[in-house]
Amino acid sequence: MNVDFINPFLSSLLNVMTTMAHLELTPMKPSLKKSNMASGDVSGLIGMVSEQAKGSLSITFEASLAIATMKGMVGEAPDEVNSEITDLVGEITNMVTGGAKRLLSEKGFEFDMATPMVVSGENHTIHHKAKGAVIIIPLNSKYGKAFIEFSFDG
Repeated sequence: MNVDFINPFLSSLLNVMTTMAHLELTPMKPSLKKSNMASGDVSGLIGMVSEQAKGSLSITFEASLAIATMKGMVGEAPDEVNSEITDLVGEITNMVTGGAKRLLSEKGFEFDMATPMVVSGENHTIHHKAKGAVIIIPLNSKYGKAFIEFSFDG
């Protein structure tokens, strides 16, 4: 997997969370993901296609972090994951991919991106469109964890 694809998404996620939700996330060690099971409670998934590669990205939040993110962005939040939280995760996924698309375009990679799909619930699954390996990077915060996943066909 090309690290030139991964870093723009990671930087964009960190930027969106810091500037929009006033939350700091700390990336942990990346690893290969072995199953389709999501590591959190609500996930935004988006497909991407370019002349160089096709793939997908997902951002998964534990419920506690998703709620804290909404509180940080709009000043209030529900007590549990509901349609407002799933809409927020879809919007964050959009903002992250938009920021990454801009950074990738500066490196000569032009991507078309689909509309994000949001999946939530305990033990939900994420099905990446690409046939390549899935890389997962956990991110810690004082409110819980987020997980960003990438899969690209070279």
